[in-house]
Amino acid sequence: MNSQRLQFTTDDGLSLHYKTWNVEGAKRAVVLLHRGHEHADRWDTVVPSLTMPGTAIYAWEARGHGQSPGRRGHAAGFMEYVRDLDTFFHHLQTAHGLVPEQTVVIAHSVGAVIAATWVHDFAPRIAGLVLATPALEVNLIVPGALTSIRALQLLKSDATIKSYVRGSWLTRDHSAAAIYDADTSISKDISAKILTELFDTGKRVVSDAEVMDRPLLLFSAGADKVVKRRAIDALYDNYGSDQKVHLTLKGARHAIFHDLCRNEVCGAIKRFAERCFASPTPPRLEADLSHPATTAEFNELKKPLPSPSLKGLSFIMQRASLGSLGKLSKGIRIGHATGFDSGESLDYVYENKARGDLLLGKVIDYFYLNAIGWRGIRQRRACMNQALRFALQQVRSSNLPLQLMDVAGGAGRYLLDVLGDAECGQDLRVLCRDWSESALATGRATAQQMGLTDRIEHVRGDAFDENLLASVQPKPSIAVVSGLYELFPENDKLHRSLRGIFSAVNPGGWIIYTGQPWHPQVEMIARTLTNRDGQYWIMRRRPQGEMDALVEASGFKKQKQWIDDFGIFTVSIARKPA
Repeated sequence: MNSQRLQFTTDDGLSLHYKTWNVEGAKRAVVLLHRGHEHADRWDTVVPSLTMPGTAIYAWEARGHGQSPGRRGHAAGFMEYVRDLDTFFHHLQTAHGLVPEQTVVIAHSVGAVIAATWVHDFAPRIAGLVLATPALEVNLIVPGALTSIRALQLLKSDATIKSYVRGSWLTRDHSAAAIYDADTSISKDISAKILTELFDTGKRVVSDAEVMDRPLLLFSAGADKVVKRRAIDALYDNYGSDQKVHLTLKGARHAIFHDLCRNEVCGAIKRFAERCFASPTPPRLEADLSHPATTAEFNELKKPLPSPSLKGLSFIMQRASLGSLGKLSKGIRIGHATGFDSGESLDYVYENKARGDLLLGKVIDYFYLNAIGWRGIRQRRACMNQALRFALQQVRSSNLPLQLMDVAGGAGRYLLDVLGDAECGQDLRVLCRDWSESALATGRATAQQMGLTDRIEHVRGDAFDENLLASVQPKPSIAVVSGLYELFPENDKLHRSLRGIFSAVNPGGWIIYTGQPWHPQVEMIARTLTNRDGQYWIMRRRPQGEMDALVEASGFKKQKQWIDDFGIFTVSIARKPA
């Protein structure tokens, strides 16, 4: 078999390793993700049993594993692995001609959680997904271990945990167990931060698996001591595709690719992959752009809670607190005055400086600004800056006009930051449109203070008026829609807006759009906070696959995506054909 060890570069400049087999002339592909602690070479004995005609095989090696650089078992956070996987997948498309619709991803243990999170958060159009004994809930053996690890991580942010797993825990094959124990490239280290975030991410994906629509083959090991079965069962029960199979391997241990059942496992995977290759499944969201799961959730949030109820009483107390002591916080006062979803509120959250009346007001404001949703919003801003830099680089290389339009930019603080960047904003001209005159006035005043009024124009405009958007002059090469579509549950408005933007953008130009596929506080927000219209702020979460399908229905083609560390907010970029 023709095998190579190659490298690809991550978004943060790290050069990670991967292996290939039988790439030349292949029209189909299998992508392999190893267990935690392990490395790409562990697939060497498995690959011959997975070989299929005309099918290339790729095996990645995560940062901090095997020959890939980085501290052993460490990363900035669990989502860094997920972002690396997306970058790897795009690299395979560019370097090897990989076609997502003719690709099956096979992932093991921790790698399976990475793959499942990627499918949930990035909505890739792969042919199928195989999750082998996914580590959605690790068996830590000692009662209270997870709580202790969380406490340790707070005390020592880079703390390391040593794995208790031995080869005999993983496989009934004594020779395979001995090989595992003797492999010096397998590290027993794992970051405490990664371990706790593995639990949290697994719980998030399981709870929202209904939005995942790729065909699934799921494996459980009957004698698995490493991971708990209940989370695997819950994933299968919640999973959104009708094309799903859950196989339990009686008597098998966790490392099913190196256990006595390996031939049964590889045979089932090959049959599953051949079915996926023969009849690719189109994303369900192309046929039904309003996802039934999030629509049902939205409709429930519009209903009042039963009275009396403990949950209802809890939200009444939260509303009372926000309307009394909460008003000592400047951020909460702005939210009450303009809506917690308004441009003014977001501008304040971006500043991230706790202010308020008395010391108590500042303390309340500090905790308000550090709510997980607002932390995600600030990370979304960082993702937006990455997307803008990427788009500007592409526009410059294509010799397109350096003209940018934000269809609902509010005060446009982040736009002013870009213009003020000597490297990124050089020669750039910006049109900032918004429906709020007060937000635009704030933007104009800030632009004047920064001496940028000759390069940015703040204009009142309706982001959902297709004709007005289509007639914008000068035509932008980059259009931005940030934090807008998440506020509106109806897709017909988005269709109009996206059609107008597509008509406005220069051929070969780009659209940058945000999404909110998940939020841990969606009910709290719906029952305690008010929006720009003075109504309760009830959001319909829009799965990433739905958002991407809407954008592509207007004519754009998605190219790349960024996401925060919590899986709440996404920033994506798509191109208009030249």
